[in-house]
Amino acid sequence: MTQNEQAVSASGRHAPLPPIHGPEAFAGMRRAGRLTAEALDVLMEAVAPGVTTEALDRLAYTFAMDHGAYPASLFYRGYPKSICTSINHVVCHGIPNDKPLREGDIVNLDICLIVDGWHGDTSRMAYVGEVSRKAQRLCEITHECLMRGIAAIKPGGSTTDIGRAIQAYAEAERCTVVRDFCGHGLGRTYHDAPTILHYVEPSYDVKFQPGQLFTVEPMINLGRPAVKVLSDGWTAVTRDRSLSAQFEHTVGVTETGAEIFTFSPKGLHQPVNPAA
Repeated sequence: MTQNEQAVSASGRHAPLPPIHGPEAFAGMRRAGRLTAEALDVLMEAVAPGVTTEALDRLAYTFAMDHGAYPASLFYRGYPKSICTSINHVVCHGIPNDKPLREGDIVNLDICLIVDGWHGDTSRMAYVGEVSRKAQRLCEITHECLMRGIAAIKPGGSTTDIGRAIQAYAEAERCTVVRDFCGHGLGRTYHDAPTILHYVEPSYDVKFQPGQLFTVEPMINLGRPAVKVLSDGWTAVTRDRSLSAQFEHTVGVTETGAEIFTFSPKGLHQPVNPAA
C-alpha cells in the first residue's frame, strides 16, 4: 500500500491509533495466516518457465474457493485479480497476465485471503528456473531484511525499530529501501493503522502494544529506491529498471515480541535455486 493511504502527517501527531485486538482476533488471524501461507506454498510449487501469471492467479482463486476463503485483492479498489505477480524490476502490484514466465526471472507472489472475516497477507519471491547470482543475492538480502524487521518488534519499542533494522541491513549490503510503499495494519479490515515504514522517518513513530496486528513487507532494490507507477494505475516499477524483491509476513504484537501468522507450512520461506 502507499504511504499516503495511511495519511502519515508531516509531524506524525495525527497518525491514526492502531486498534488493539484480543485472543479471539489472534485465533482468527492464525487461521487466516495459515491458509494464506498454504495457498502461497501451492503457488510457489507451480512456478516454472512457461507458466503464465494468469494461470497462477486462477490457481490462487480456485484454492481460495475450495477452502471457503476469498481473495482480498479481487476487485479491491478496482484491482482485477486475486494475487499480485511482480517480475524482475516490478516492485509491487504487478497484474497477472498471459505472458509466460521466463528462465531466470524472479517473481514476487503476493496474496491476501479473507478467512472467516480475518485477513492473512503474505508474499514471497520465487525463482523461475535457474537465476543469476545477483538476483538470488537480492532475494536473500530482502528476506533477511524482513526477518530483522520482525525481530525488532519488542515490548517498549516502536515502529521506527522495524525501519531502522531493515534500512541498516539493506544499505550495508549496498541495496536500497523503497519509500513509496509500506506495511499496514489489518485484521477484519484489509488496510488499517499502523503504517509500517521500512526505513527511518523521524516524523512518524508508533509505540508497540500487545494486540496490534500488521504486515512487515520490505521492498528492496539493487539500484536506486525511486519507483514509478505505470499507466494501468497499479504496476510499480523501479525507475532505473534495477531488480526489486519483496517478502511479507503478517504479525501480531505479543507481550514478548511478535507472532508470525504466515510461516510456510512446507518450509518454503525462501526460493531454492536449481543451480545452487
